[in-house]
Amino acid sequence: MILFLSTFFLLYGALHLFAFMKIKAAFALGARSGFFLALLMAGMTVAPLIIRLLERQGHESTARLLSYVGYTWMGVILLFFVVGIALDLYRLSVHGVAILLRKDLTPLFPSPRSCFVIPFVCALSIVLYGYFEAGDIRVEKFTIRTPKISKSVGKITIAQISDVHLGLIVRDERLKRILEQVKSAKPDILISTGDLVDGQINNLSGLAELLREVRPRYGKYAVTGNHEFYAGLPQALEFTKQAGFTMLRGRGITVAGRINLAGVDDPAGLVSGFYRGVYERNLLSRMPRDKFTILLKHLPIVDESALGLFDLQISGHTHKGQIFPFRFITRLTFRYNSGWFDLPEHSRLYVSRGTGTWGPPIRFLAPPEVTIFELIPE
Repeated sequence: MILFLSTFFLLYGALHLFAFMKIKAAFALGARSGFFLALLMAGMTVAPLIIRLLERQGHESTARLLSYVGYTWMGVILLFFVVGIALDLYRLSVHGVAILLRKDLTPLFPSPRSCFVIPFVCALSIVLYGYFEAGDIRVEKFTIRTPKISKSVGKITIAQISDVHLGLIVRDERLKRILEQVKSAKPDILISTGDLVDGQINNLSGLAELLREVRPRYGKYAVTGNHEFYAGLPQALEFTKQAGFTMLRGRGITVAGRINLAGVDDPAGLVSGFYRGVYERNLLSRMPRDKFTILLKHLPIVDESALGLFDLQISGHTHKGQIFPFRFITRLTFRYNSGWFDLPEHSRLYVSRGTGTWGPPIRFLAPPEVTIFELIPE
């Protein structure tokens, strides 16, 4: 956790330094103006830490206000950096062509002020659009025909939510919209594949009650994500239990004699002392083989030794990058970044884009989703 925080603030500080240099070049700031700008940039860099401290001290209203400002700014600075780097690469390319052709291409060079204004306007525009996209919850529906569901049982509908990140920003209004999509599907089972809560869960009053209103006939089941451990596992488990979910931590069950569900802990728990480790192959091999088996796993990583022992693995975590073009970074980290994948040994994997937001309350070209799986007798 210390390594993660150190890396995060180092990189986040570098983004602010980049923006500081662009502003200084664009407006030729004096010493006093430069000092106050640097102070502002430093404050915004540590804003996530200040938000956490405020909430821990019980200043929830102030923490929530600052979280909207600070995390929206995070989106702006990230996008400013991306567009700014693209513009710098363009300038470098023009400079290289000018040298090769021995021509004066000065008119093609954007001015220092343009190198600030263009990225800033682009970033603000994307953030404004991204705020509305974050609330545009899509329903992704998949039909799976399988001989492991008998005709006497009929269709089984499963709804998946993932990476909701209930906390300071994702609250009642967003959760109600999510649950409207879930209820409209009339699922037999509701599954949460981790990060139901965020790293700040001191006050989630009323949210568990909203979740408890959803009562599928075969129940609700969940696994841990990394944020359950960041938030404090005992508190996260208590909230999830109050919301009506059964936690599957390194164990499997057969639901109503019709379908197998198995869940594993997120490896973020390894450093917390709360991790329940289990070999997926051993866990799944104990499940009835004649039943359709679903593996719940927060990280979209496939244990090749377990292939053929599960019919469907459902995961999340990546958010599909949440803000384009960061999907390319998550794709470098995770081979299975988002969507449907057919695996060897007749196994399948689905990776959700996530249902909420983490950090900036925006999404760009990665809309949130509620996923519906319909299991139909073959």
